[in-house]
Amino acid sequence: MCGCHVITLHTVAYSSLDSLVSARKGNWQKCSSVFVARRWDHPCSRRLKATFSQPDRERMSGWVSSSAVEETVMAFASEVDASMSAESQTESQLLDSLGHVLQSCVSYAFLEGDCHGCKPRKRVPYDSGSIKLFREDGVWNYTTMLLREDLGLLFLGAREAVFALDINDISSRKAQVYWQVTEEKQKECRYKGKTAETECRNYIRVLQKANDDRIYVCGTNAFSPTCAYMTYTEGQLKLEEKREEGKGQCPFDPFQRHFSIMISGSLYSATSNNFLGSEPVVLRNSTPAIRTEFKSSWLNEPVFVHMDVVQESEGSSEGDDDKVYMFFSETAVEYDFPNKLMVSRVARVCKGDLGGQRTLQKRWTTFLKARLDCSVPEPSLPYIVQDVFLRQHSDWRESVFYAVFTPQGSSDLSAVCAYSVTAIGDVFSKGRYKTAVTVETSHVKWVMYSGELPVPRPGACINKAARDQGIQSSMGLPDKTLQFVRDRPLMDEAVRPLNGGPQLVKSGPLFTRIVVDRVTALDGRGYDVMFIGTENGFVQKAVNYDGEMFIIEEVQVLPVPEPIKTLRLSAITGQLYVGSETAAVQMALSECGRYSSCQDCVLARDPYCAWDATAALCSAVSSLDSTSDRSLIQSLRDGNKSLCPSSASVEPQSYTLIPGNNILLKCRADSNLDQLWFFNGQPLNRSDTKYLFYSEGLMILEASEADSGQYSCKTEEWVKGTKHPRTVAVYQLQPGDGYPELPSTDSPSTKGPPTEPPKETSTMTPKLTVEEALFLSQSGSEHGKIIALEVSVALLSILLVALVTWNICQGHFPLLGYEPKPLGRSGGRQTQSTPPEFTSHQVPFQTKVASESKPLVTPANCNAGNNHSGNQLTSNHNLSPGVASPIDVFKYINDESEI
Repeated sequence: MCGCHVITLHTVAYSSLDSLVSARKGNWQKCSSVFVARRWDHPCSRRLKATFSQPDRERMSGWVSSSAVEETVMAFASEVDASMSAESQTESQLLDSLGHVLQSCVSYAFLEGDCHGCKPRKRVPYDSGSIKLFREDGVWNYTTMLLREDLGLLFLGAREAVFALDINDISSRKAQVYWQVTEEKQKECRYKGKTAETECRNYIRVLQKANDDRIYVCGTNAFSPTCAYMTYTEGQLKLEEKREEGKGQCPFDPFQRHFSIMISGSLYSATSNNFLGSEPVVLRNSTPAIRTEFKSSWLNEPVFVHMDVVQESEGSSEGDDDKVYMFFSETAVEYDFPNKLMVSRVARVCKGDLGGQRTLQKRWTTFLKARLDCSVPEPSLPYIVQDVFLRQHSDWRESVFYAVFTPQGSSDLSAVCAYSVTAIGDVFSKGRYKTAVTVETSHVKWVMYSGELPVPRPGACINKAARDQGIQSSMGLPDKTLQFVRDRPLMDEAVRPLNGGPQLVKSGPLFTRIVVDRVTALDGRGYDVMFIGTENGFVQKAVNYDGEMFIIEEVQVLPVPEPIKTLRLSAITGQLYVGSETAAVQMALSECGRYSSCQDCVLARDPYCAWDATAALCSAVSSLDSTSDRSLIQSLRDGNKSLCPSSASVEPQSYTLIPGNNILLKCRADSNLDQLWFFNGQPLNRSDTKYLFYSEGLMILEASEADSGQYSCKTEEWVKGTKHPRTVAVYQLQPGDGYPELPSTDSPSTKGPPTEPPKETSTMTPKLTVEEALFLSQSGSEHGKIIALEVSVALLSILLVALVTWNICQGHFPLLGYEPKPLGRSGGRQTQSTPPEFTSHQVPFQTKVASESKPLVTPANCNAGNNHSGNQLTSNHNLSPGVASPIDVFKYINDESEI
């Protein structure tokens, strides 16, 4: 689903009627071109368009040629106008009805995956050569990372090991230190019911830079969390002998989510505080330590995912304090639901919080939390936050949190929402609170608090206004304010995402992690480029252009499909670092060399890349001197390929068609988009059983002379409703009789130079691979079959003569005129000879092929492991055009050793 459609839905669903009029027009301008071009004739699309005004509908009617569709739109519009004028419907009812219509329409019309920007334009396999990998035998769980760009190192925490890797090439190890569990600790862990080989080990969970340039490291240590300091000097990584108890700073359970951050020498951590994992805590290890209250209204079975600091004291006219934000999901207390309902939360505390004097001693006095909304336009339970990244700005008010959400149910949709730091702050500083009330059945219900608020405002940081009242720290806050925030930490209003909805909604493998980079393009504008990890080991690179979500590419970064558990980004080195259970990998933020032509480079719409017309290369923008005389081409918002120099047209390749053969036509496009095949200018029907469509070409089954003609392969890319077609390959099949001939050449006897170069004409059998050769098993030459038959008959004749001779010598066959004596009561021995059955052209590896029979074409599936649907040929991807036999094409060989 494209982000603009989601924006349309949420703007309409949550706005007033007045704002609905303006919002629908503005959002329609963003979405209408793509919407009309692809989904105009969808029944739900007619309903959606019917909600627009008459001028809007008249404008839209110019984009369609079908009068029947327009009549349907106008008819439904009349019904909508009549229902909206009914006196029985209130404004709220109209909004609810309209919201339901839009929700169902968008769900059915766009969740089919028919959205141009939501399919990755390119797919880069793992073996592309751009991935650098690190792992060590016997070591697992490479999920804790600390970037030290000042040292040029990436510190990687794994199970019972910490590695110092070169930040430019993580396959180069600089140092390592091992921190194993003692036998005593492991035995104690086993006695408590944990498994020795997995849980009773030391998983490194905390790596933070301390003020004195040391590294603070914590490990689970067989369910006995322990911390220590580590130093890196002269190429050596050393773990200090002094150990500290890590309770409250590191989780007991190695597989429990947590997060920590070092701020001004103090470690802020969100984790569990006991062996059972039943006591969640947000703690600062200062002196004295400050923590959350152990109450379900504060934290109710949370799953922590992220924590970050925003320096809101900078440039604050109110003398405000820095804020520490934490993101988690927990069981909701404010909803009446028969089962436990999980919701996403954002909470914050003030950096200068010292706890209360009498109430909330050694507890946070500024802990407030709010629901985090990321609504997806389909009926579902609230989506759950999985990871968060703070895209920082020089002005903290412009900073944005990007968050990844996944469903609670069986849906395969993932979403990315963005939240302004300012918007989050307004909910906590200006919003209303929820309070718990007891109803008749002694059941507690959370409702909006409508009473008078104490002063200073509960949960607020100590600012200039508080100091003017003589309150210099949280220790001076009145008990009334502290009691209020102790009992009512939950805000009534939810935090809404930017633009009212998700930045991206995509079906397929679920999203797991996210990082964002801010890139300045040639137009001088900044763009947020998102790198999203998935549960099957891919990284998707996406960017939002004024509400239009565009996925530039997806890169397979792990050799085996497994969830990505850590993402770290270094804008200085231009590298992305990925962690998983089995390995850590590194990839560049951009590989402009993947774009082979100017059109490919421009349509990629990659903010990192631009076409250098002088060098005729797609180059990184950061490496180009914009003040030079170089002609640089980049069109991110429009993808205007007309800026590129005109390219030569694709010349047809002529081949001889042999009736009865299966013919492969190769088509390898620059992008990951669907191919369109045409025969003599007319599109081929994908449902026609005569053709097999696959990712890199077309197969014509049992070709006949009627199939001779011109075949062309094209791709189409859509940018803001504008179609950009491109012809990739053209084949001219010419009818021929008999055996294929080699490409024509001039005869040696020809005198003088030819008047024109000979036309390149070749047969459809050049340099066949093993896979393609199997298709020739029945379409081989008749001459070869005859020779094979003659050889087989001759060998069998010799074998038969030798067998008869041997039997005569042994006396098994009586000689002419000789009657042997009967043996025993049963008379003479009777011998019956049966010649062996054989086939003269039997394939010796047929049995093995049958046992490994696989379909050439996988069924279309929108949830395929490569994040997109499409028919793939299970064969060599470097297929060249070739003939194939009309035998069972669903059997093949992919290993030459089988022949």
